Amino acid sequence: QVQLVESGGGLVQGGGSLRLSCAASGRSFSSYAMGWFRQAPGKEREFVAALNWSGGSTYYADSVKGRFTISRDNAKNTVYLQMNSLKPEDTAVYYCAAAATSQHSVRTMADGFVGYWGQGTQVTVSS
Repeated sequence: QVQLVESGGGLVQGGGSLRLSCAASGRSFSSYAMGWFRQAPGKEREFVAALNWSGGSTYYADSVKGRFTISRDNAKNTVYLQMNSLKPEDTAVYYCAAAATSQHSVRTMADGFVGYWGQGTQVTVSS
């Protein structure tokens, strides 16, 4: 059974940092693009960041560019999201995602071609 399990969420003050982790099990995603999405209360799920299989190509939403950094460790089958300079508007449930196929790029992941989702982890940023 394929699982993506997020961890690292929590409550942080504005300007603070958090590091999310996503551990994959059940199969290797070392040849797949992976990424993060988020959903705030009352809003649709939105793309945050993605990276290709090697980590050499990354893509970010404009709202997080320069503040968030996505990375991966294929040996551990794990993806990370380092979030710095957090703002109250970053408050959301953050979901880890793996591309639908190994042919999908970071751009197509951003367009929603996701094959696997994690269960989500809550991030709350206080003002």
